[in-house]
Amino acid sequence: MTVATLNQTSLQEKVTQLKEKKNAVILAHYYQEPEIQEVADFIGDSLELAKKAAQTSADIIVFAGVHFMAETAKILNPSKKVLLPDLKAGCSLADSCPPDAFRELKKRYPDHVVVTYINCSAEIKTLSDIVCTSSNAERIINSIPQDKPIIFAPDKNLGKYLMEKTGRKMLLWDGACIVHEAFSLDKLLELYKEHPSAQIIAHPESETHILKVANYVGSTSGMLNYVKSSEKDTFIVATEAGILHQMQKDVPWKTLIPAPAKEDNTCACSECAFMKMNTLQKLYNCLEKEDLEIILSQDLMEKALVPIERMLKLS
Repeated sequence: MTVATLNQTSLQEKVTQLKEKKNAVILAHYYQEPEIQEVADFIGDSLELAKKAAQTSADIIVFAGVHFMAETAKILNPSKKVLLPDLKAGCSLADSCPPDAFRELKKRYPDHVVVTYINCSAEIKTLSDIVCTSSNAERIINSIPQDKPIIFAPDKNLGKYLMEKTGRKMLLWDGACIVHEAFSLDKLLELYKEHPSAQIIAHPESETHILKVANYVGSTSGMLNYVKSSEKDTFIVATEAGILHQMQKDVPWKTLIPAPAKEDNTCACSECAFMKMNTLQKLYNCLEKEDLEIILSQDLMEKALVPIERMLKLS
């Protein structure tokens, strides 16, 4: 065991002791670093973590994810202290939908039902009729009467996928996740030639040309469940590479290959720089000091809670 591994193990033990002492819960997204996932009380996708946030009895919630996720936890727990290990851990998709511009769009189409993907700011949620995640988006869209026109924001790729799945025409906001738009179709097909028995699985935030070659398209949790239940033993995974840690733990005998990115980088895969801003040390520091707290106004939380609760009732 290396010195670095010993230090990491020691820090994980300190985090565990500290969260028990302070009655804290750690929620971590599948895209977090493995050492953070290992100390989390719950690991999940956006929907699973929203449900856990709504159910927790902890006094402190440490959200190892990005800013909009921690905001959602605070909206669901207005009286609790919600901490984010790095307050600069944002989201390219959420940033692609500025509230002022979205408010103007909504004014131009006052008869439209506004459905927003949970990957958006708290302020955008206040402008929404209902929120969805990639796990429940199809169900949410199908719950809306056929005679009601829909605005879907902010992810145009997920929106296009949902239009194809549901047959509903929607007005799409022009936003996207830079991580899921980073996959190279040419490199993916080259990789598939090397592994012709592999199944390609993809997140619906990916571009249409990636989804068209995928054997399975689904949410983060959907992809995990698909790999566990499939009889196949090799998978090319087109989503943020952090998912591979839990996926490999679930099926250690299977071969998992990250889908290649357009640009060469350290892992030749697609990683979210925002997700990786959180570190085990930052997590420990914020829990020890109880700083880096998510602060939202009461009015904003009350307005943003309405579309989130509508989603949870349908989920």
